[in-house]
Amino acid sequence: MPLAFAVPINAKAVVALVLFAAGLWLLIRRAETRRAFRRAAWVVGPAALAFAFWLVNVLSHGVEMREFDVTSHILAYLVIAASFTAPLRTPVLRIGFSATAAVLGGICLEQHYVEGIDRVYGINNGLWGAIEFGMYILVLSLVAVAQALRSDLRRGERILHGVFALLGLYGALLTQSRGPLLAFVPVFILVVLIQSKRTGRWREGLICLAVGVVGAIAAATTLHGEVFNRFAAVQEEVSTYSEQDATGAVRERLEMWRTASMAVRDHPLSGVGLNQFGSYARARIAEGKVNATVERYDHPHSEYLEWAVTGGLPGLAVLLLLFGGAIAFFGRHAFHRENAIAIPAIAGLSTVCMYALCGFTDNVFYRAMPHSLYFFLTLGLAVYVGLMLNRAARPAGVR
Repeated sequence: MPLAFAVPINAKAVVALVLFAAGLWLLIRRAETRRAFRRAAWVVGPAALAFAFWLVNVLSHGVEMREFDVTSHILAYLVIAASFTAPLRTPVLRIGFSATAAVLGGICLEQHYVEGIDRVYGINNGLWGAIEFGMYILVLSLVAVAQALRSDLRRGERILHGVFALLGLYGALLTQSRGPLLAFVPVFILVVLIQSKRTGRWREGLICLAVGVVGAIAAATTLHGEVFNRFAAVQEEVSTYSEQDATGAVRERLEMWRTASMAVRDHPLSGVGLNQFGSYARARIAEGKVNATVERYDHPHSEYLEWAVTGGLPGLAVLLLLFGGAIAFFGRHAFHRENAIAIPAIAGLSTVCMYALCGFTDNVFYRAMPHSLYFFLTLGLAVYVGLMLNRAARPAGVR
């Protein structure tokens, strides 16, 4: 599924349909599946609330239903999550997720070194997709890092996960996406520290951190300074931004955030409606209140401002509950003594943290690819953790 989200093949919908049918059957027929959902309520509940909230928002604002298209997929992933309670071959699952990071990283390498694309963006997006593609690969790479630090796996498989993670990380670096790369650093440290504490292998964890730092510096150096130049440009653009001078990626963000703040003040409770930030901004441009440099944007480049603008402060509260509930659930179980519970919890925690951090400077849900990855992983992993927790709590000999 993670690979299917990232490729432009219509037939991938068949895979999702099969999992949807399987999930629906499991929900109807298996009490164990339903119990797993109840155990995962801190993740499942806010996702269901988000679906209902945006449906009401669209209907109350008279917005065309096509604007609800991507958001409506949440309902599908709520059902697909039940498929994680089916008998799974976990070695295939974990290697498959890590290998996906490597495949997508390989696509980045091909685009940069063969096609000569300076800032790679994957095969399911145009240039505007570089940021979300970078975040996408980093999320899967973090899952591979967690697997590489598992003490219960054979050495060969751990090395394989490490190699896959490095390929994904290098590919993400080639996207030159500042927000995801900055967000990755604390989440990477978090994953390493959790695994080091769980296993007691602090030396191995420190080596992993050192390899990550050295590898990132070496990789950035091979890019002839493009990554460093993009980061260096941030301070200059911030210091020179004004309402009259809003040209450049950072200045345009600042102008969009100023516009979003205006929208929240104008519509604090109801918002302007799902996906209607662009219309609001262009209306303010026509009034001379907003710089015309942001006319082409339909989203404010901040997921938090997006939900506050389009859904009002209640919308922002739903987003905070969506992230907060998942962080609380996965964080609580990330230190569990059983790898069958802790590893999927760590994978879920790193996914949520990446999206929550990237959401400060970019929209992470408005396109189908990153939207699908988030809800597929967080809902599925939460239900899987719930299943494992319920099984662990059974008295010996009870099936």
